Amino acid sequence: MQRLVCKRLGLGILRLSDQPGGSLQYCANVLRPAALFASKVPEQPTWVPIDHDRVPIDHDSLPEVPEIDLALVEQLERISLVEFNNEAGLRRLREAVKFANQMHVVDTEGVEPMDSVLEDRECYLRSDEVTDGNCVEDVMSNASKVEEQYFVAPPGNIPMKKRDKEHLSGILNTPTDGDKAS
Repeated sequence: MQRLVCKRLGLGILRLSDQPGGSLQYCANVLRPAALFASKVPEQPTWVPIDHDRVPIDHDSLPEVPEIDLALVEQLERISLVEFNNEAGLRRLREAVKFANQMHVVDTEGVEPMDSVLEDRECYLRSDEVTDGNCVEDVMSNASKVEEQYFVAPPGNIPMKKRDKEHLSGILNTPTDGDKAS
């Protein structure tokens, strides 16, 4: 029977064995303080909302939000795997389209399209030489399922279950906040 004696040393543990010729192991990150696992995502948003007083947007010049029908909602749900089957989901979708429509009023006259965000830097490329290869067996051993030396991928966007179309059509026909004000 092996008995381990553990001592905490900084961010790791030193494990000692009392067996003859016993092992000496250093296991880093075992008792790392939780503060060191802190997320790199900032606590508060780092973006600054547009000051509509300083940058006025003429909402009358924006294209109208298109009518969202049952077929469009079902297609969006199928390809995005996001449900819009309630009032809040449809309102969020309408607001996203309305927000994206602001791009139509941006003046891009004389602005050249970018090929890369690093256009002002030279991208150094290595020579295109084969340095290793002939390791098909090693690579294919990583796959959980193989057919004729091809990876078999799981099915991607599996459509969500069909739901009551009457429920969704009832939601689609309810007036939005903008419609109530008119």
